[in-house]
Amino acid sequence: MADNFLEKHYEEYEARKAAWFRKKRHLPKANRSPQRPDDEAL
Repeated sequence: MADNFLEKHYEEYEARKAAWFRKKRHLPKANRSPQRPDDEAL
C-alpha cells in the first residue's frame, strides 16, 4: 500500500464531510419551542 491509499481516501472523506456541513448549515432550523395557546386556561 505504498500508493498513499489511506491518505487519498481520507482526503475524499474530508471533502464529503465538508460538503455535508455546508449543506447542513443552509437548512432552516426547526422551531423547538412549543406553541402556546392564546388562552392559558385551555
